Amino acid sequence: MDCPKKSFLFMISCIILLLNYNNGGFVHATTNIGLNYGLLGDNLPPPSQVINLYKSLGITSIRIFDTNTDVLNAFRGNRDIGVIVGVKNEDLAALAVSENAVNTWFMTNIEPYLADVNITFITVGNEVIPGDIGPHVLPVMQSLTNLVKSRSLPILISTTVAMTNLGQSYPPSSGEFTSQAREQLVPVLKFLSQTTTPILVNIYPYFAYASDPSNILLDYAIFNTDAVVVQDGPLGYSNMFDVIFDAFVWAMEKEGVKDLPMVVSETGWPSAGNGNLTTPEIASIYNGNFVKHVGSGKGTPKRPNSSIHGFLFATFNENQKPAGTEQNFGLYYPTDLKPIYKLF
Repeated sequence: MDCPKKSFLFMISCIILLLNYNNGGFVHATTNIGLNYGLLGDNLPPPSQVINLYKSLGITSIRIFDTNTDVLNAFRGNRDIGVIVGVKNEDLAALAVSENAVNTWFMTNIEPYLADVNITFITVGNEVIPGDIGPHVLPVMQSLTNLVKSRSLPILISTTVAMTNLGQSYPPSSGEFTSQAREQLVPVLKFLSQTTTPILVNIYPYFAYASDPSNILLDYAIFNTDAVVVQDGPLGYSNMFDVIFDAFVWAMEKEGVKDLPMVVSETGWPSAGNGNLTTPEIASIYNGNFVKHVGSGKGTPKRPNSSIHGFLFATFNENQKPAGTEQNFGLYYPTDLKPIYKLF
């Protein structure tokens, strides 16, 4: 789908996909779901086969973590699939020095693909705020934003952040940023709010659950109950995902940033690596219920009228990641492209 350069609502139309239950276990429904395409494996199929897989599933939005030339070249002519690409964390310091450095990076990594690859977002760094590299994010975002605006390109510039930015997240209305996040993230959020460009957030209830499985209900963590588990004033929460999402919303509002769109750039549940906390069955329930949740269009208790747009992590198990759960977030086996589990 080729996106016009208009509002965020038009942009969102570029991250809609159709999921086919009969092909790989996906639900047959129109939902606001995309897939992450990680490349940290030595047994991954060639990008051309991956694209065919996405097409067979009706997927129209994917995310890669850099500007991998093999992947982007394979996507040439496939403009019905929107691609989010990233500036690598290790490149941020050099790019923050000047707009000329950013322009050179763009000419090298993005320009060759503009005509026949549907690049929808450029994410400046992945989970580097808060941290030592965090201060470099805003100047690079500003330079890239100036560049794409000067050329009227339909590409949004943002960054991807983890929930480590939250110093307090429970109950959601108590959500607030850490002091370092306040210093590094809030200026980024205020910059994004000027153009209503979404912030991309990674939300993983799995990690919260795995840290305290004795005191956190599994059904609450995997969207498997309709009962209110957390009551926060007038707002009732039946799942942990909404609690985390809304805690981030509350934290933004306390910094004067209101109504900024949020795209969930990553969520998922590993199917192995941590005993009975990570089985294919649990992963299937979490991911399947996430698809249902965002497909309902109901949003969260704090933002009931704003549908959620998200990307499942990840397409494949990646064997070059650290051993354990990190190698087991995939929906498909890379060697034969067979689904690890059905989502329902």
